[in-house]
This record gives sequence, C-alpha cells and structure tokens, in this order.
Amino acid sequence: MRTYYEIIKGEPVGEWKYEIIRGVKTYMPPSAGANHHKIDTNLIFIFTMYCRKNNCGVVLGDIDVHLPDMESVYRPDINVICDRSIIKNFVYGAPDLIVEILSKSTAKNDLTIKKEDYERNGVKEYWIVNPKDKTVQVYHLVEGKYILDDIYAKYTDEELEELEEEERAKIKTQIKVSIFDDLNVEIDDIFHGIDN
Repeated sequence: MRTYYEIIKGEPVGEWKYEIIRGVKTYMPPSAGANHHKIDTNLIFIFTMYCRKNNCGVVLGDIDVHLPDMESVYRPDINVICDRSIIKNFVYGAPDLIVEILSKSTAKNDLTIKKEDYERNGVKEYWIVNPKDKTVQVYHLVEGKYILDDIYAKYTDEELEELEEEERAKIKTQIKVSIFDDLNVEIDDIFHGIDN
C-alpha cells in the first residue's frame, strides 16, 4: 500500500490542504463560510451521539481518506465509519457514509468526480448538502450504483404557507439513514442556526 507521501512523490506542501483526485494533486480553497461550518458541526454532533450511544462506529471530519483504488485521497467534510479497522492515522478504505457540504469552489467536484469515485469505491451512502438552498441529496449504493433516495429540503414558514395542504403533507422532514436501523435525521436539525 502506497503512503500519502509516496503518492505525491514526497513534495512538501506546508500549510496548504489538498486532495489527490484521480492521481492529480488539487489544492483546496480557503476555509468555507460560517453556514458550511454550522452544518458540519450539526451533522457531526448528530452522528457522533448516535454512534456513541449505540457503539456502532466512528465519525471523523476533515481527515485524509485513502480510497481502495489508491488513485484518490479525499478529505470529505464528514465520514461515518462502522469498521474501525480501516482507521489508522488516516482512513484506508471506504467510509460507510460520506457527507460533502457544497461551496462555490468545490460543488463541481462534489457533484461529479467525487460522487463517481465514492460510488466506485463502495461508499454505501453519500449526502450532498447545499447550504444555499437548504437541500440534501441522499444517494444509496445499490448493486454498485448510486440511486437517488430523495432530495430533502428545509422550508421556511412562508414557503409552507404558500403550499396546498396536500403538498405540505408530502414533505419529508426526516432523512432515514440507510446504514443504521433506527437513525432518522431531522432536516431542521441539519440546518439549525443557518443564516438565510
């Protein structure tokens, strides 16, 4: 197994963070804004409390994830890992669930290349959170391919008032986490404290 530094040929990068996307070193943009960090904190708290209570995994954020294909080293916003054996100093294998929170500079990769790589490497569940429109796209791995479970959205009181009663009744307010039997995440909890 090649190490991180063997992949990048030992080149020092100082304080700059980067990912290796299909063998190409790609520098990461400066830190994301406050809404990004609020969502990150909300979800890490939710997943960590569940995993601690049920002794069923580890939640890690902003850590090098060496995918099994060894071409890519990513730093997902959130990793939920049930098999602790893939955690050394970094993660060597596919997390069970990955969350990426979109920002202007990362959205294209999160929606395309990373989604394809997570699918190919066996990440069972992939969430793409959009802070701007307060939505969560949830993908489940089924027979090696991602299937869109749904796009969940947080509605304002004004938006809800504009909907017909039948439309309001169809709104899903929770995401059922497929890798766990009994974890449902409230949409309101994901976007708690987010500025409009």
